[in-house]
Amino acid sequence: MTTRPDKHDPSTLSFLTQAVHAGNSIDPGSGAIRTPLVLANSYALPEDPSGLDWSGTEVPLYTRNSGANQLALQQKLAVLEHGEDAVVLASGVAALHSVFFTFLNSGDHVVVADVTYEATWRLFTELLPSKYGIEATFVDASDPENIRAALRPDTKLVHVEVVANPTTKVTDIRAVADVAHEAGALVTVDSTFTPPPLFRPLDHGADLVIHSLTKYINGHGDAMGGAVVGSRELIARIKSDAMVDVGGIISPFNAWLITRGSITLPLRLARHLDTAQRVAEFLDGHPRVTYVAYPGLPSHPQHALATRQFEGRGFGAMMAFGVDGDSDTHNRFVSNLRVITSAVSLGHDESLIVHVGTDGPRVRQYPEEFRRWGHLRFSIGLEDPDDLVADLDAALTATFG
Repeated sequence: MTTRPDKHDPSTLSFLTQAVHAGNSIDPGSGAIRTPLVLANSYALPEDPSGLDWSGTEVPLYTRNSGANQLALQQKLAVLEHGEDAVVLASGVAALHSVFFTFLNSGDHVVVADVTYEATWRLFTELLPSKYGIEATFVDASDPENIRAALRPDTKLVHVEVVANPTTKVTDIRAVADVAHEAGALVTVDSTFTPPPLFRPLDHGADLVIHSLTKYINGHGDAMGGAVVGSRELIARIKSDAMVDVGGIISPFNAWLITRGSITLPLRLARHLDTAQRVAEFLDGHPRVTYVAYPGLPSHPQHALATRQFEGRGFGAMMAFGVDGDSDTHNRFVSNLRVITSAVSLGHDESLIVHVGTDGPRVRQYPEEFRRWGHLRFSIGLEDPDDLVADLDAALTATFG
C-alpha cells in the first residue's frame, strides 16, 4: 500500500512538497496558515520558570537561544538535507566559524581542501593558527589519497567543498568521508554550490553540511544567513557553544525571508541547472573564450566524477571562465554586458559576474589557466537563457570586434 502523504510528517512527502510544508505551522493566535514574522526578543515565561534551562534552544525563550522563525527554518533545512537537526546563524561565514569553533581546540590539526572559500582560507591560514595554535594542511581534495597522506594522529577534522569556489574542482564526498572516518576525523562539507536536491553530503557520509543561506536557498539576494545540518548530537553542541554563547544568530526577519525563499528552491534550481549547461556550452565554443571551468562539460577534469556523484540531476550553476586578454580586457568585457550584473555573491535570481585577477596567495593553488588569464566567476540566474547567451555574445563582440 502506498503511504499516504501528510504535510505533518515530512518523511511521507516528495522534495517539492517538503519545500512547501516542512517547518511551517498554522499560527495559533491569528490562524495564519504561514508561520508569521515574529519580531520579538523575548517570549512569555511559564508561571514557574525556575525549572527552565536558561540556555535551552528548543523552546522560544530569548531570540539569542531560539526564536519562532529560526526554529521554523531549522526544521525545514533538516528535512531538505536529510539531517536530524539544523542550526541557522547570521551568515555563511558564521556557520563555518561555528563548526570550527565548536569542534577544534588549541593544538588540533585539520586537513582542508586547497581550493576553498576566501573566509575558510583565512581562518585556517591566519586566524585559527595564530589565535589557537590550530594547524592546517591544505591538499588537493579531488584525490582522496592526498587526504589520507595528510592525516595525523591529532587530525580532528577534514573540511572540503563539493564544488570548489571558484575553480569548480569536484570532490568525491563518499571517498573523503571513508578515508577521514578511518582516522576518526570529523568530515565537514560546504555544499553552498550544490543545494538539495542536487546533492546531499550527509547521504554520502559527511558528518556536517554547511550552507550560506544567502545564496541558493534564499535565492533572491535580499537576506543573509548560514546553516549547519547534521545529527542532533553534533548540532546541539554548535547551538550550545557557538550560537548561545558566541551569539552569531540570524535575525527573525532574515530567517523569515529565507524560509519564504526556500519554498521555490526546487523550481529555481531546475532553471539554474538547465540554463547553466546551455551557457557553458556556448562559452566553451566561442573562439575568444580561453577556458571554461564547469563540471557539466566533458573537458572538466572531474566531469566523470560529477556525473556519477550528482546522478544526472545537473552540475550546478556556477562556472569560471577567461577571455583572450589581460585584466583590462576582462574588465571591458564585463562593462559591455547589459543583462548580467557585475557583483559578488551567487545563487540569486539575477545572473552575477565578477572579474578576479591573477594576484594573491590563494591563486597559487588554482589551475594554470586561472593563473595566466585570471577568471570571471559567473553565477547563472533565472533569466531567459536566450537573453544570457545573446548578452555574452554581444559583449564578446563589442570587446574584440
